[in-house]
Amino acid sequence: MAARRGTTTRHRIMTVTAELCLQRRGADLSVAEIARAAGVYPNQITHHFGSKDSLMVHAAFLGLLHDAKRVEKVGRRAGDAEAFRRNTARAVLAMPSLPAVSRALAAAIARPELSQVVDTHLQLLFRQSERYLQAITTARGWSAERALALEVRTFWSTALGATLLSRAGVSGTTTDLDLASALTVHEPISPI
Repeated sequence: MAARRGTTTRHRIMTVTAELCLQRRGADLSVAEIARAAGVYPNQITHHFGSKDSLMVHAAFLGLLHDAKRVEKVGRRAGDAEAFRRNTARAVLAMPSLPAVSRALAAAIARPELSQVVDTHLQLLFRQSERYLQAITTARGWSAERALALEVRTFWSTALGATLLSRAGVSGTTTDLDLASALTVHEPISPI
């Protein structure tokens, strides 16, 4: 019973933090603010996550995984492979969780002890995306020029890299990036 209560508390803290990150894009949140919003004591945050930075990484990726599920719906509505690539790319670049994820990646660079947390979440994102891509390509008879695991990693690496560059102040906009071409999914080639 206590373990389940702890898991529920941990999830509530992460969910509330993810919501606060979306509401206050880029604003620094204090442990006290997070604790108050989650209805917990500040020491419960450090108990469950070790540090505020660790919590922020977990919350950022929770938001990303939720956004990725919404992007899957966009992809399912596409009528053909070209629309799938284009619509998926646009939806990913517009995901509200990307700025928080870019901060999480930067935190992991500055604090190596967070790199395992980032890796765990990225591996989950890659597996979730690969399952989705496998299901949609199989259902529609599409194929890709690369193995789907590589397809997914290339796509997300490009999207996250673009976000990091943008957050670092590199000039340009999302229209300067052809994220759709990072996907090689295509319809079968008709014999002539």
